[in-house]
Amino acid sequence: MLKRVALASVVCVASAGAAFASSHDMGENPSVGGAAMMADKTIVENASMAPNLSTLVAAVTAAGLGETLMGEGPFTVFAPTDDAFGMIDKATLDKLLLPENKAQLTQILTCHVVGAEAFSTDIAGMISDDGGMHVVPTLGGCKLEAYMEDGALKLKDENGRVATVTIADVDQSNGVVHVIDRVMLPAGQAG
Repeated sequence: MLKRVALASVVCVASAGAAFASSHDMGENPSVGGAAMMADKTIVENASMAPNLSTLVAAVTAAGLGETLMGEGPFTVFAPTDDAFGMIDKATLDKLLLPENKAQLTQILTCHVVGAEAFSTDIAGMISDDGGMHVVPTLGGCKLEAYMEDGALKLKDENGRVATVTIADVDQSNGVVHVIDRVMLPAGQAG
């Protein structure tokens, strides 16, 4: 299960393009990095099509999670873009991709995956119901704080790092992807 979750995180990073304002009910799936995202394809299939999710796809491969995100789900994946991964020191990122660091990479990736399908309207409703901030438990054991700021959906990790959803509601056959502009890290990890 943890392996499946980590793969979902990496694949999600491959989706980027529509703003939080896009809605599942709008009918048209947002594109990510200029690539069409197909609602009848899995998270992994779509992510591998998005040119701005190549680092995520490489990380999913290094963690051995490819088959997981092709599974049934449903998953919600907060997918960091290549630019988000670029905010991490290159030497640190290269080290994470080594086989001996697979467990740590898997934990980081699964901190971007939720074991349920939640479109932006669902998340906004939970934030409202919880008085402006909703705790999002991930499959990797991280707890992200979701809130709205200036009309944008934000996520804060346990280290205080904040990501903005830049493309919301990318429908997948096994869940939904929300593209984010920063990598979320487990408590105590710097990046």
